[in-house]
Amino acid sequence: MRPKVIYCYDAYCGWCYGFSPVIKALYLKYQDSFDFETLSGGMIPKESTKPISSIAEYIRGAYKSVENMTGVTFGQDYLWHIFNPEQSDWYPNSEMAAIAMAIFREIMPERTIEFAAGLQEALYKEGRDLTDKEAYRQLISTFDIDPERFLTSLSDEAYKEKAYYDFSLIKQLNVTGFPTVFLQMDESKLYMIARGYSDLESVELRINKILAENNVK
Repeated sequence: MRPKVIYCYDAYCGWCYGFSPVIKALYLKYQDSFDFETLSGGMIPKESTKPISSIAEYIRGAYKSVENMTGVTFGQDYLWHIFNPEQSDWYPNSEMAAIAMAIFREIMPERTIEFAAGLQEALYKEGRDLTDKEAYRQLISTFDIDPERFLTSLSDEAYKEKAYYDFSLIKQLNVTGFPTVFLQMDESKLYMIARGYSDLESVELRINKILAENNVK
């Protein structure tokens, strides 16, 4: 098997948004050498859904840290919900974005890194509510996928099961925070190459060390 990069993320994870340029750069550089797989983490379970006001104060204090460390920017359409939570109708949870990833992975498994980044831009730049099916229409059309068929699939129990399988797999991998990235060399060798935000140079250093240990050029 080819080495595989396994990206464990959650669409509602702000640090994953900050990490998006790094994982995208890694994907663009190594896609001819490695396989890439994206797993959704279920950071905000549906049964734990609360209004955005319950976490808005925390985000107001934290988003600038993500911007300063990673260079990404949060869009005004997203920040409106954070600074006006009493007027927002958002009840964030991770389920629908994870279902969307499960559907996309079946259609275009080689491009899930791009899709994860697109989901996070839709949320954090454009201020789209990822618990609303219509939030996915524009993004899906950029991948030349039939939007109507995709939006219908968001209600399919089979894809919901696949999303929850992702959640359980993340737990089996002992992932306790996002983003987390692994490099799988074979069925028995799995290495963590990022836990939390890491810059591209640091991730590549870890990859090169693992390749050397496994005599892969």
